[in-house]
Amino acid sequence: MGLSKTIWTNPTEFLRVEQPVDPVLFFAPTAVQAAARRFIDGFPGMVTYAVKSNPSDEMVENLSAAGVRGYDCASGFEIDLIRRLAPDAAIHYNNPVRARHEIAYAVTRGVKSYSVDSRSELDKLIEMVPAEGTEISVRFKLPVAGAAYNFGAKFGATAEVAVDLLKVVAEAGFIPSITFHPGTQCTDPKAWESYILEAAEIARKAGVTIARLNVGGGFPNHRLHGVAPQLEETFALIDRVATEAFGADRPLLVCEPGRALCGDAYTLAARVKAVRDDSHVFLNDGVYGTLTELPLIGVIDRMEVLSATGEKRVGEEVPRIIFGPTCDSVDRLPGDIPLPGDIAEGDFVIVHGMGAYSTVTNSRFNGFGDLGIATVLSLKV
Repeated sequence: MGLSKTIWTNPTEFLRVEQPVDPVLFFAPTAVQAAARRFIDGFPGMVTYAVKSNPSDEMVENLSAAGVRGYDCASGFEIDLIRRLAPDAAIHYNNPVRARHEIAYAVTRGVKSYSVDSRSELDKLIEMVPAEGTEISVRFKLPVAGAAYNFGAKFGATAEVAVDLLKVVAEAGFIPSITFHPGTQCTDPKAWESYILEAAEIARKAGVTIARLNVGGGFPNHRLHGVAPQLEETFALIDRVATEAFGADRPLLVCEPGRALCGDAYTLAARVKAVRDDSHVFLNDGVYGTLTELPLIGVIDRMEVLSATGEKRVGEEVPRIIFGPTCDSVDRLPGDIPLPGDIAEGDFVIVHGMGAYSTVTNSRFNGFGDLGIATVLSLKV
């Protein structure tokens, strides 16, 4: 897997000429930079990128070129990646649970911002991280509403515990802040409102004026035809509610989008291996490859089908069961997916909005997993 040096006009041109036998992700730098500018121009605070969603060099380089100056990292690998590609950027080490050797390494790499959601992990930070100029952001959780899945199942203190943690952070001489994550792929702007109101209440009960409020990720990319991301509405709500909740003590705001910055910058082309008895469609990519997320948060219905020569299939749509290439019955996309009735072996199934997590979850299970990445001027087929 590697980014091709040739720049193609669009995916159709590449597919018609190259006739790839393995899946291909098409990358459009213009889409990355447009998404970054949308956040930088619209979000009322600092925009950071959740590196885990797509840690490719081309992604970070284009975000940096567009003006993103902060990165949310969860490991030493991601910290090193940012120090190499954007050496002057701020790094927020917001994985709330770290081994001692990971904390020590972050300190040597100049990391000055951490999150925490438990007293045992906070004690490690107090012991190992110099307090002066260092931010510790207490992460809390609420019941999830409007998200594809619940981040609070693994991370986040209850509001009561968060109050106690925030007091300790301030008493220990660190810069006190609060963070939360409303859950992935939040299409309802109001998902942020209850979190911001609760954050203000936590700060009030702790008697601490926080420096920053990190409103997390959760910002969606465009996965469904009928559900376009309402980013500007979300930005406006966050701005309004933060002012109402905190008043004169309103903290600086931070967000850490992942998929909203990278998701719509890539389009997948998977080739049809077979149409079995005019019923099941077998692709050369599946849930052990770049399509891992689909059973977790739902199918992307922004799909098109091209013939081997690049013409769009326009037959009446027929619900199909789609399997991946492995010899494993789990390798199936959820539900029945409408595809043109004239789909045939050798066609390309084009899936838009595939930039988030697809590269990092692609595996070599059963000997599959070869994946090409091609740069295009436009993702329109």
